[in-house]
Amino acid sequence: MELWETKAEIDAADAEAAELALLESGCDGWSLLEDAIGRRAWIIGIFRSEAEAQSRWSELAPALTATPLGPRAVRRLPDADWRNSYRDHFKAWAFGRLHWVPVWERPAFQLPGGHSVLWLDPGMAFGTGNHETTRLCIERLVEFEGSLPGGAAAAARMSVVDAGCGSGILALSACLLGFGEVSGFDNDAEAVRVSLENSELNSLAGRVRFAVAGLPEGLGNGQWGVVVANIQADVLVRHARALASSVAPGGLLAMSGILATEAGMVRQAFAELTPGWAFSSRALGEWCDVSLVRPAGGS
Repeated sequence: MELWETKAEIDAADAEAAELALLESGCDGWSLLEDAIGRRAWIIGIFRSEAEAQSRWSELAPALTATPLGPRAVRRLPDADWRNSYRDHFKAWAFGRLHWVPVWERPAFQLPGGHSVLWLDPGMAFGTGNHETTRLCIERLVEFEGSLPGGAAAAARMSVVDAGCGSGILALSACLLGFGEVSGFDNDAEAVRVSLENSELNSLAGRVRFAVAGLPEGLGNGQWGVVVANIQADVLVRHARALASSVAPGGLLAMSGILATEAGMVRQAFAELTPGWAFSSRALGEWCDVSLVRPAGGS
């Protein structure tokens, strides 16, 4: 089967707007690829002919606010290679003792002693964890586990829920860090399917529970030692009470999916609900997180 790729690099700061334009276009075949580490982004379309690639771009271009940084490329893809064309843009990365590595790098990857690796094969639909929002949440998880009095034994007694799990990266990372009960949920059944595939890829099948659910029902009626929510800021604000009340005393609420300009709005929404909680926020590019740690006393 003959397939043609059209690719245009855009400014990484325009990636979110470009992604929205792709979704609103209603046209199949488009993907947005991001390399948060290298601060680069591409709009990529794969179609059945060169003429279709050109015509689809003509349809899409008026909806884009992003201007391509250079000439748009159009090329024929060999049938055996097109599904792997995205791989050039994703690289291994690490934080603390955890590594996130594309599965195609497995043969050459050397894992340092005492470290753990999460193998990822995201395909064209879900991320590798390179996005800033995922990295921010992962860093909070790693740092929180490292700060626990009692170390690994304390983590093993704590539960974790990943709200809006996407490809399951945060939940599976929590499992590798040694947290006890770990669950993830997403209102997209395809996301849950990919999460389950990633758990099998890493021999973690059955150790992390994934379910199709939205907020607030996915949180259940109990409390969690760690709640991570990499979701849009407006959704975090709308479900602030449910998210805060689901955190156990001494637990962590780590949120991202927040533009740096939205941090104040999110903080304000949680301020009255979390008096006495330790608050911090950090930025990575145009994105930021909001981290809240509940006092061990339970207030």
